[in-house]
Amino acid sequence: MTDDTQQVSTARLLDRRDERVAHADTLGGTVGAFVDRVRSGDLGSLPVVVGLLIICTAFQSLNPVFLAPDNLVNLLFDCSTVGVISLGIVCILMVGEIDLSVGSVSGFSSALVGVLWVNQDWPVALAIVTALVLGAAIGALYAFLFNRLGMPSFVSTLSGLLAWLGLQLYLLGSTGSINLPYGSPLVNFGQMLVMPPIVSYALAALAGVVVFATGYRMAARRRAAGLSASSLGRLLLKGALVVIVLEFVVYYLNLARGVPWMFGLFVGLCAVMNYALKRTKWGRSMSAVGGNREAARRAGINVRRIHASAFMLCSTLAAAGGILAAARLASSSQQAGTGDVNLNAIAAAVIGGTSLFGGRGSAYSALLGIIVIQSIASGLTLLDLSSSLRYMITGAVLAVAVIVDSLARRSRVSHGRA
Repeated sequence: MTDDTQQVSTARLLDRRDERVAHADTLGGTVGAFVDRVRSGDLGSLPVVVGLLIICTAFQSLNPVFLAPDNLVNLLFDCSTVGVISLGIVCILMVGEIDLSVGSVSGFSSALVGVLWVNQDWPVALAIVTALVLGAAIGALYAFLFNRLGMPSFVSTLSGLLAWLGLQLYLLGSTGSINLPYGSPLVNFGQMLVMPPIVSYALAALAGVVVFATGYRMAARRRAAGLSASSLGRLLLKGALVVIVLEFVVYYLNLARGVPWMFGLFVGLCAVMNYALKRTKWGRSMSAVGGNREAARRAGINVRRIHASAFMLCSTLAAAGGILAAARLASSSQQAGTGDVNLNAIAAAVIGGTSLFGGRGSAYSALLGIIVIQSIASGLTLLDLSSSLRYMITGAVLAVAVIVDSLARRSRVSHGRA
């Protein structure tokens, strides 16, 4: 082939690439690309968003109070405690393992803070740090049992569920509960503190700026590598839509008390975790280990270290969720961490889109999933229906989420995107 022929072929390829890029930046191209991703099994957050819209529409039609600002503020307060625990479940599911003891760890941490702070007169900050450190130590113990002794995570964490529950009951003693000082900063944080309107509006605008800046940086890197990338106009439109939606949500919540600081902490943890999972070497290693452990090991990834980090993060976040639950209820009791805490934490991660098969997930899965679960609970409470329906509906939603995940995984395999 002559040099002239090569130049002509290269020019044609570049023209075709430019046409594809230009088409992708049109509305039709964007819709077409979205349809292709859905057909290939890359559903993202689409199923949970559709499900949430259906739930909100149904409950609002049955009781107009459901979407009232006051009810939504209370819903966000309630989402934060189990949501933080679910964020840890996302980490452990990413590597294809499970932790069944997160409820007991959260209850144990709640009891420990109550005993150290109220009964032993420790500074509250020191009591919280101690509970978090012990939470990390519990995860390190699970990692040792898994990495060194080969104990399946299902068995070790099931044993932990019983052990930490027993330790929680022992700490609380015959009284069974410890009331936390009402009006203390911790209790106020869990029950009443909301953001000033100017702060909530500023954070909503910041989220749109971050979305635009992240997309712009990625587009610049793709162009430098000779790949197709989103246009500046498309990125600006995406960032503007995020700002508009979030600003409206903040405005609506400010018609009542406003955005809870505890929910802001939860969203902040989600943002940090999502960055770590998507933009760091550690996060890519988590996905690789969850997708194919042996292939990750052959690629030079320290699989044991990745598993240890997942177990420790999961238990630490479970401890943090228990502390927030104690703040929310203003007490440490024997009921903390029991009941449906385990169910809701695991279900929220799966319903939000984290795969049970490992290797695929997002920190925002915990956010979306717990909003779905708490919406169901809030709606049924407003309708004065029994909790039995909540269990049945949540179980059905969880089953549908797993079925969708399984079908999407098959579709990705058939399209070569697994």
